[in-house]
Amino acid sequence: MAGCHDYRLDRRQLFYCSAQILFEPWLRDSAVVVASNGDGCVVSRNDPAKALGIKMGQPVFELRDLEARNQVKIFSSNYSLYQSLSNRMMAILEEHSPRISPYSIDECFSWLDGIADPEAWGRQAQAQVMRRIGLPVGVGIGPTKTLAKLANWAAKRWKAKTGCVVLLTDPSRQEKLLRYAPVGEVWGIGRRLSARLESELSIKTAWQLANADPKLLRRYFSVYVERTARELCGIPCFPFGDTGPERKQQIISSRTFGEKIYRLESLRSAVAHYTSVAAAKLRGQGSLANCIQVFAQSSAFAPGERFSGTRIMALPYPTDDTRDLVAAAQQGLGAMFREGVAYAKAGVILSQFVERGAITGDLFAPAPRSGSKAVMQVMDAINARQGRGAIRLGSDHEGGGWVMRQRLLSPSYTTSWQELPQARC
Repeated sequence: MAGCHDYRLDRRQLFYCSAQILFEPWLRDSAVVVASNGDGCVVSRNDPAKALGIKMGQPVFELRDLEARNQVKIFSSNYSLYQSLSNRMMAILEEHSPRISPYSIDECFSWLDGIADPEAWGRQAQAQVMRRIGLPVGVGIGPTKTLAKLANWAAKRWKAKTGCVVLLTDPSRQEKLLRYAPVGEVWGIGRRLSARLESELSIKTAWQLANADPKLLRRYFSVYVERTARELCGIPCFPFGDTGPERKQQIISSRTFGEKIYRLESLRSAVAHYTSVAAAKLRGQGSLANCIQVFAQSSAFAPGERFSGTRIMALPYPTDDTRDLVAAAQQGLGAMFREGVAYAKAGVILSQFVERGAITGDLFAPAPRSGSKAVMQVMDAINARQGRGAIRLGSDHEGGGWVMRQRLLSPSYTTSWQELPQARC
């Protein structure tokens, strides 16, 4: 049969914790949380942490008392470790799958073509990931990406009953799950859109969305919501390798600095880095940007006058080229920089997107950079293989104190020879 697997390295809210516990197994029954960039707030927590009342998004400083009493272990986000484990999972799935399409750091789709028993095959791949890496994997199987995602949600919700594998190809099982699942659990819908669906069209469940008038969904919402509804009916609308319904209308990349920055040169380096990250995400969803906004600000909690500057730069043509975007961001940054300010945070916002291939030529507009697409494809391919930042612009360099705070960073067990554990005999 042809269908789609949706693999997840555990739930996203647990993946980072699972990765940390993998190398510190004595924490398996302890409360563990992972902090966001700059050690600001909780972005991942395990079940014992939930039992303590720790919430997603909770400021880390509120957990200091629990940490002091050894009731919770706090880690800084270790992206090199997480990406390394993700790459290993993808390699294993490639061995077992006709084709795979990575979707995020902890998830990928696999196209099933000619697989006689998809459920047994999914359990075998799940077991291989656990045996060779040590991380739990949930598997959802369905005839479309959206149904595979919903099957994965069911696999996690009824973990003990399903063994974290759910096959959703039978129409009666599909209907039963769609009638039960809140519309907010459907891929690409989320909390805000589900509130609008309920208030404007009285749609509360996935079943109601699947049976809604497609024309109304397109008129009141978007073509992506319409396609999502069709996918719930078993009609493939998101091609394999496509990003699916979650194509963003804005991409934001910003961080709080590890220490205060006073020099324009250091600020330029930070902004170049954040712009490069945003540009890669833009290319990943197949969009071009017409506008970039750059901002920088002092700390809201520091004594003295607070400064917050921003500049919006209209681009001469729609682009996803890191070089064009960084140049525009640097121009805006130079125009708003103020001497003597202790900058604590900076970032960029890309907006006014158009789909690649959906733009028409303009005789009076400047010509796009020659060979841009090929150069960016090579850059992305090398960075995907060797790690983010392997190929980058000269202005994107670490230094000057802008690298984010990671006070509780664990060793890079899988990517650094210097940080390997030592056994003494």
